[in-house]
Amino acid sequence: MIVCKTIAEIRRTVAAARAAGKTIGLVPTMGALHEGHMSLVAACREHCGFTVVSIFVNPTQFGPDEDYQRYPRAEAADLAACRRGGVDAVFAPSVAEMYPAGAASEVHVGRIGSVLCGRSRPTHFAGVATVVAKLFKTVAPDKAFFGAKDFQQTVVVRRMVADLNLPVEVVVCPTVREADGLAMSSRNSYLSAEERRQAAALSQALFMARDMVTQRYPPAAEVVSAIRSHLSRCAPDGRIDYVAVVDPTDLLDVKTTDRAVLVALAVKFGATRLIDNVLIEG
Repeated sequence: MIVCKTIAEIRRTVAAARAAGKTIGLVPTMGALHEGHMSLVAACREHCGFTVVSIFVNPTQFGPDEDYQRYPRAEAADLAACRRGGVDAVFAPSVAEMYPAGAASEVHVGRIGSVLCGRSRPTHFAGVATVVAKLFKTVAPDKAFFGAKDFQQTVVVRRMVADLNLPVEVVVCPTVREADGLAMSSRNSYLSAEERRQAAALSQALFMARDMVTQRYPPAAEVVSAIRSHLSRCAPDGRIDYVAVVDPTDLLDVKTTDRAVLVALAVKFGATRLIDNVLIEG
């Protein structure tokens, strides 16, 4: 496994792999790798001849009062996981490498970055789109692999790829969950034992909503109300940021559920913000 710290190094590494006739796959991460990340690595290896994992805690997607400084960083463990997972190259740049002094350009993502998570994190998706665009330009992958837990992120990235005519296929892989249903996240490590117990209510509420929709197509407002009631009973320490039923293509709120819908939520336990969703095909 090759570990690259600079843009020049990863470009040379990828160029050699491409010259050998290999397709290039990229798994963008912020490190603190868990089984969810490794499922993306496995999917990448299945579909591509050369797998690159980026490990970069991107400062531009964090708001001023968010957890950039304390976000878990475990480079040695991450590199070991990548070796075990059969990764061909890791790109682990510094902030100065990705954002040289004087860097000012960014990608604006429009309305889809201002709904759902964007309401409480207004600068987040511009930061996400900017760093992903930089990674795509640097690594030049044929395919890039993202997890469905961050569904809004996948919509933003796909929109950016289409709008900017980027030659990358965005592959969205299923959410990987703990035994009790909690979506795997690097931020789960922040939770206290009691918060972790209550956090299982997020997926319980979403699975309940999925059953409601598939059985009888209730109004979206009824689904939202049922989720909120479940969370208030089973996760009393959680503060709901949002619960929404939206169109999965444009993330606009819907009133009916007799169609494909995304049911999404965000809940905070103390300073820890968790997100999750279920896509219901209709």
